[in-house]
Amino acid sequence: MTAIHQKAIIVDGLVISNFTRQVLEDMHAGGITAANCTCSIWEGFEPTMRNVATWLRSFEDNADIIMQVHDTADILKAKAAGKVGIVLGWQNTSGYGDNLDNVRLFAKLGVRVAQLTYNTANLVGSGCYESVDRGLTDFGRDLIGAMNDAGVLVDLSHVAKDTARDAIAASKKPVAYTHCAPAGLKKHQRNKSDAELRLIADKGGFVGVTMFPAFLARGKGASVEDYIEAVEYTINLIGEEQVGLGTDLTQEQPPSFFTWINRDKGEGRKLVDFGEALELEGFRRSSEFPNITAAMERRGWKADRIERVLGQNWLRLLREVWGA
Repeated sequence: MTAIHQKAIIVDGLVISNFTRQVLEDMHAGGITAANCTCSIWEGFEPTMRNVATWLRSFEDNADIIMQVHDTADILKAKAAGKVGIVLGWQNTSGYGDNLDNVRLFAKLGVRVAQLTYNTANLVGSGCYESVDRGLTDFGRDLIGAMNDAGVLVDLSHVAKDTARDAIAASKKPVAYTHCAPAGLKKHQRNKSDAELRLIADKGGFVGVTMFPAFLARGKGASVEDYIEAVEYTINLIGEEQVGLGTDLTQEQPPSFFTWINRDKGEGRKLVDFGEALELEGFRRSSEFPNITAAMERRGWKADRIERVLGQNWLRLLREVWGA
C-alpha cells in the first residue's frame, strides 16, 4: 500500500457485493473510506425496508470496522477512525413505490443515493435495455424534485439516453453516473457516449468509472491498467475534477444473483448476454484496492490528481447534493 493510498480519502461510487463479514473485512483491508453499497434493485417498498433493516443490524454487528454515513462529515469521521463508511444506495427507485414521501423516509434511514431505473422501464422512465426510450415521466420529474429536496443523489448509470437527458435537465442539483464506462473506448448499451459524458459534466454532474470487464476495451482479460485507461479517457474528456471511481464490484455474489439481476424485474425476460468475465484481473476483491492507486502512479499521475479521483471529487459532489 503506497503512501498516497494510505493518506487519501477513498470513495467507491458503487459496490454491489454480498456484504458478508469477510467482504466488509476486505473493504477495510483495502483502505476504502466510504462506499455506496446497493441494498435495493428490483425490490418494492417492504422488501427494501427489510434490506435496510438488515444493514442497520450489520452496523451494530460490525461496528469495529464499518459505520453508517449520513453526510460528508461522517466520511471524514470514518477516515479518522480507520473504518469503512457505508452509504446505503439503490439501483432502482422501485423501493419508493408511488409515494413521494417515501423519499424523505428512506433518506432519514440513510439511503442517500438512488438510481432512477435499473435497465428497464418503471414509473420514472426507461432503462438502457428497454426497447423504446420514452424519456422521463411526469412522476419522474416529481420524484427528482423530492430527491433534490431530501438530499438524495440522482444516479443515471443504467438509465436510457433520453430519460437520462431529461433527468439532467430536471434536477436542481448535480446528478451522477456512479458507475459507467466510456463508449469511446468500447461500444456497449451500458456505456456512455462522449456527448452523454460531456452533457452531464456541463451541467455540473459527475462520472464514476466502472471496472466491469465487459464494458472495458479489452473485455475478458482486462486488467487494472485497462481500467485506468478508461478513467484517464474520461478525465481527458470532461476534466479531472468531475471524475471518480465506481467499481461495481460483485464480490462473493452467487450465480443465482446474476440470473436475478439480469431478468426484467428479477424474473422476466433476459436482458443481456455479457459473455465475459465478471471480475477484473488484479481486482477481484476489495482488499486489492491499493492496486488501483499503484496503477495510477505507474501511469505517471501526480499525487493531487490521484487523491481527487480516489475520493476528493466524490466528497465535493456529495457535499453539494447532500447539503452537508
